[in-house]
Formats: sequence, C-alpha cells, structure tokens
Amino acid sequence: MTKRDFPKIHFYDQDFVDIYDKTWAWIQDHWNTGEESDAILGKFFSYPGSQVVKQFDTILSSFFLVYSNRIFQASPTLDIFYERQEPSGAIRSAYSLKTGLPEISEDNPEGLSLPLFAWAEFNLYHKSANKKRIKDVLPILQRYTEWIDSVCKGENGLYQVPLAATEMNNAPRREAAYPVDFNTCMAINALYISALADILNDKEASFQYKRRYFSLKTRINSLMWDPEEGFYYDIDLEEKRLNVKTLAGYWPLLAEIPNDDKAERIIAKLQDPKQFGAPHPFPSVAVSEEAFDETGRGYRGSVFPQLTFMVIKGLERYQRWELARECAIRHLYFVLDSMNPDGNHHKGKLWEAYLPIKEGPAQWENNPVFPRPQYLAYAALSTICLTIENIVGLFISLPRKTVDWIIPNLEIMGIENLSLKKNMITILSNKSGRDWEIHMESEKLYYFTINILGKKKKTLPIPSGKCSMLIDKL
Repeated sequence: MTKRDFPKIHFYDQDFVDIYDKTWAWIQDHWNTGEESDAILGKFFSYPGSQVVKQFDTILSSFFLVYSNRIFQASPTLDIFYERQEPSGAIRSAYSLKTGLPEISEDNPEGLSLPLFAWAEFNLYHKSANKKRIKDVLPILQRYTEWIDSVCKGENGLYQVPLAATEMNNAPRREAAYPVDFNTCMAINALYISALADILNDKEASFQYKRRYFSLKTRINSLMWDPEEGFYYDIDLEEKRLNVKTLAGYWPLLAEIPNDDKAERIIAKLQDPKQFGAPHPFPSVAVSEEAFDETGRGYRGSVFPQLTFMVIKGLERYQRWELARECAIRHLYFVLDSMNPDGNHHKGKLWEAYLPIKEGPAQWENNPVFPRPQYLAYAALSTICLTIENIVGLFISLPRKTVDWIIPNLEIMGIENLSLKKNMITILSNKSGRDWEIHMESEKLYYFTINILGKKKKTLPIPSGKCSMLIDKL
C-alpha cells in the first residue's frame, strides 16, 4: 500500500469494510473540477449535477475528508465561502457554480445556514496541525458572527431565523421563531471560536467568545428547556415553547449545554421506542408525535445520516461511548440493508435519508427527487467518519500527538496507513496464541491511549518503527 492510498480499516464484519472502501471510490464522483465557463474554479466537493455549492454540505464533508490521507482536501471547498465574504461579514448558504453569486430563496432571504464553520476548522486543525490556517480564518469567522448578530439577534439574546436556515425544511416546526438548533449552533460557534483563539493564544478573543457561549447557554436552558418533559424545544415569538419533539432538540448535547441530569433525561429518549428509539436510529421526529410518518416524508420521520452523526457526537460529550457505538453500528446495518432490495450489499446506493422502522430509503409522496442517491455529504459521515471514530473507536489529534482508542471490548479491528501529516500509523488488534495483542507501526513518536471501557485505561509513548503489546501485560 502506497502513501497515496486511503487508510484501510479492519473490522470483523467485512461488509463494513467494503462500504467504507466503496465510499472513497464514490467520493471521486463528487470532486468537481468545474467547467471553464464556471465562476467557481479549482477542485472542490459538491453533489454531481448540482448547480450550487452548499455551506452545510461543505462543513459536513470536512469531517470525513480529513481521513483521505490528503488525497481530497477539505479546505478548498471551505475557502470558496470565505473568499465570498461580503463587507458586512455575510457568508451565504449557497453559491451558484455558474455565476459565483449567492443563491437566495424566498423562505431564507438572508441565505443563513447553521453556523458551524468554527467546529469544522477546529476538527481540521486536530487532523492537520495547520496553525497558519487558524490565523487566516479566525477574523473571517468573527466577522461572520457579527453579521449574524446584526441580522437576526433579538432583544432576548436569542436568534430569530426562518426554518429554512435550520436545514430541516419541512419539519413540523412552522411556528418556531427562535429555533433550538440554530441557537445552539451559535453557542457551538462561540465555543469553537474561543478554542481557535486559544490555539493562537489570543486571550481577549477567547474570553469574549466564551462569555458569548455562556450567555447563550443560560438563555437556552431558561427559555427552551421544558422541565416537565425533559427536552429542549423551539420557542415562538412570545417565547412560548412549541412542544414538538424533533432531533433539533439534541444539538444542545453537542454544545454541552445540559447539565448531567438534563442530559440523562434527553439521552433516555433515544432508547425509548415511543420517542427516538426507533429500530433505525434516529428518526427526525419522535415516533409518538402526530407529525411522525413512518415513510419518512422528509423531516417528518426520516433518518438523516447527518442528524444521526450529530446525536452520536453529542453522546460522546457525555462519555456515553457504548451507546454511541451501539447506535452507530445499528445505523450502519440499516444503511447496508437499504442498499439493495435483494440483500446484495455489493450493488446499490447510499441515500440522503432512510426509513425509521425498517430498511430502505425514505419516501415522500409526490416528491420524486427525495431522497437523493449517493448524497455523500450526509452518507459518508456514517460510512467513513462514524466507522473510524465510533465503530473502530479511534480519536486522533495531530497537534497533541495523541491517538485514543476507546472500545467496549477487544475485537479484531484497527486502521492501517492513516496519515498524520508526515507520519503514517497502523494500529491493529487481533488474538494470537498469547492472547489479545495490538500491533503498531509508526514513522514518528506519538502517545497512544487504550481505553477498554470499565476495564483498562493506559497511555503509552509509541516509538517510531514496529511494535506490539499484549493487553494482559498493560
């Protein structure tokens, strides 16, 4: 295997390995080189046939493209948006490939999208250790935040935006004036801008954005949390909670907004079959809601990989590793079983959205373009990112020189030839005649933490070259 190849994963279920490998092959079709007549040139990630490049899709795609061993760079697509920042600080949700101009719809006149650039940049930094990039993008993200404040921040300190800005277009949330997901994403934005400022040792910006985060956290907890139902809801213009349970209420986990007691109550609903504990995790609307439709019907029950990804990343924040892994595995089995009606995983497609109760792509009567096939901005989050981070269980930080392996028990699995900048690493576990062994290969020193949940946790410096360790001897 050459350094130009993608990292190889090992897992006891070969179907997971096959779909991971196939996804990298399919991503090549999403690599847009543009036509000479296009205003947006260069190579970037976008859905084949799409006339626009979308902010939300670009941010999501960065979470799996970081694992491509730099074959597919996430930053050029993000830079398309930064380069088009207006003097006001505005960055719009979509730009036309032909004209390079913003594509604005009537239901979202400011072209707002969930403000998650800072989260994506923080993740990119931990996979690339590129400090210069942080220096370049931080002022852009600060101006972008100030623009959002200027167009939609209310007197109550929360953000009033149209439903289209939440990327959940037909969800049963029409009355929402202050959506819980957009407001939580503004808290996530502040939290990660503060973290990016810390990387640059900019104490003033770090403090300012931490204060913003805590201010939003307080308002979301006081106005959007329902203590009786134990859930976060959108609120209307009169600040009345709209008690329809949608997955939007799980963004606060990702922002670490609930305390442990509140988090426990929200997480319990993920395992309740009457709420979000459907066979396929997780429906976009709670099963008990009147609006829930088991055919999916867009955001009225469909399972969307990007929302399942968000919930699983939220579970991590509260150290619910086993539940996160169990849900990721279950989700991936449904993804595989939905590829082809005859059960042949080697043929078929990934989908934008899935049925919540049984296998198969979601449906939406009289909407023939839903769900889109091979919509990898969403689907590859499951087949690549969740596979590496939650199923195999590896968490990597290049600037910290750390690899954490968090697993409930030892299984035959691992990763081979993952590029950490100029360092290629391999970590594999298997059972030999001497019991469970981990084999490693690296070009430079790094620090490896193995965390077998509830049994064993140990951090070791791993030197360059090949080595192996017996788990029982740790």
